[in-house]
Amino acid sequence: MENNLTDRTFWKSFWESRKGLIFKLKPNYVFGDILGKLIAEKGIKNAIELGGFPGYYSIYLKKYKGLKTTLLDYFIHPELVNKLLAANDLKLGDIGIVEADLFTYQPPEKFDMVLSFGLIEHFNDTQFIINEHLKFLKPGGTLFITLPNFKSVNGWVQKNFDKDNYDKHNINSMDLDLLRDSCKALGLKDIKAYYHGKFTVWLENKSEQKSLSKAIVKAIWVAGKVFTKVIPVDSKALSPYIVVEATV
Repeated sequence: MENNLTDRTFWKSFWESRKGLIFKLKPNYVFGDILGKLIAEKGIKNAIELGGFPGYYSIYLKKYKGLKTTLLDYFIHPELVNKLLAANDLKLGDIGIVEADLFTYQPPEKFDMVLSFGLIEHFNDTQFIINEHLKFLKPGGTLFITLPNFKSVNGWVQKNFDKDNYDKHNINSMDLDLLRDSCKALGLKDIKAYYHGKFTVWLENKSEQKSLSKAIVKAIWVAGKVFTKVIPVDSKALSPYIVVEATV
C-alpha cells in the first residue's frame, strides 16, 4: 500500500544482508525492565509482536517472562527463526508464528498486550498504523510501541552516512506530541510517550562504510557516551528510542 515506506523486497534484502542476527538474549535486553514492570502490574499472560521478525521480543517474553507469545510479520524466514529459538534454548512451537499482511489479517483471538518495535515509523500515516494494532487487543489490554529517535544525534548520523535507510523512515512520526495526540484520537487511555535509553549511534550499512566514515561515527559515539555518563538523562537530542504506552 502507498502508506508503506518499505516492501517485502526491502525486508528480504535487509534481513539476508544482516550479520549477527542469531544470539542468546540476556535478561536485561533493551526495554526488558519496562516490559517486566508492565507485565507484573497488569497481570499480562499473552502477547503478540507485530512486524517483529525474527522474533526477538516474542522469544524474550516467552523465555524470561513466561508469556504465551505470537510473532506476526509479512516476511518470515523460518530458518532464521528456528536458529534464534535454538540459540535461546527454545524449540519450534514454543512461540506462535503468523506470516500475514497486518492490514488484511483478522486475528482469531485477542491479546493482553500488543507490541511493535521499529514498525510504525515505516508508514506515512502514524495514527492509521497505531490503529492497526488495536484489533489485536482485548478490552483493557496494553499497547507497547517503540521506534527509533532520528530527531537526534543518531538521526544526523543516519541522514549523513546511510541516507537510503534514513529515507525509509517517517521522521515526522518521531514526535511525542504527535504520538500522544494519535493515541488520544483513537480513544486510548493511560497514554505515555517518552524518550528512552542511553546515548548510542548505529549504522545498518556499517560494513559498506569507508574507514574515515567509521572513524567519525566512532568518535561521535565515544563523545556521546562520555557526555551521558556525566549527565545521564533521557532526551530528544541523545536518546536512541521513543516509547509509547497506552491501554484500550
